[in-house]
Amino acid sequence: MLNRIVLIGRLTRDPEMRYTPQGVPVASFSLAVDRPFTNQHGEREADFIDCVAWRKLGETVGNHLTKGRLVAVEGRLQVRSYEAQDGSKRRAAEVVCDAVRFLDRPRDGQGAPEANADQSELPDDLPF
Repeated sequence: MLNRIVLIGRLTRDPEMRYTPQGVPVASFSLAVDRPFTNQHGEREADFIDCVAWRKLGETVGNHLTKGRLVAVEGRLQVRSYEAQDGSKRRAAEVVCDAVRFLDRPRDGQGAPEANADQSELPDDLPF
């Protein structure tokens, strides 16, 4: 059996960083992933997919990613059931990340060029 997910999309909000009672870091975030076709009006629609990253990967995501960043996520789909505050039973599907790759550059001005910078403006000695 195989449960493998690979997604490329943009973060819809800043990651939410938390810690379990045992001190294990976990970052939750949502990705907007474009569908590979257009609708009847010629517009692209997107799916909004919840993701979670644990431990060191969660810390990295929480510390370095922000809303709008382009990432590739690899992991497995997990569906869990829970009881809502009103007593109804609910299900939630999320991707549990094994790897998150940053596909663009940060826009925070920490020495990195803007994401829309022309390639000729980028230094030749970047480590990535």
